[in-house]
Amino acid sequence: MFDGQNWARQVLRLPAQWGDFYITNTVVIVIGVVAAKIAPVWPAVALGFAAPMLINATFFHLGPVVWMRGRFSPGLITALLIFYPLGIETIWLSQPNMSTVIVAFAVGALLMATPIIFLKLKTLPYFDQERVSAR
Repeated sequence: MFDGQNWARQVLRLPAQWGDFYITNTVVIVIGVVAAKIAPVWPAVALGFAAPMLINATFFHLGPVVWMRGRFSPGLITALLIFYPLGIETIWLSQPNMSTVIVAFAVGALLMATPIIFLKLKTLPYFDQERVSAR
């Protein structure tokens, strides 16, 4: 609604397209279901689903608003009203020890980095499926 595609391109310098957002958010839903299922067995990995909400809210929405001196982030409202409350409450209610929190944030950072790495990789000539073969 607030043109997140152009915001991601201009502010975050990511070559994002709507298809990238759709794929990423679909994967997030699947990861959320998996995290809920594995929580009793692997709580640190399951909390790796809550950690990206906090990482995303901080570094991809609230942070850029501050860094860009008030330029609105399309995800800011979601970050403030959904990501922070749910992420904090999920971690708080699980009563994790410090090592669990560290593993959760490491998993969360990896989950957040993956689509960004793919967005950056797809701009490299090697991954360009439309280039003419040199053979």
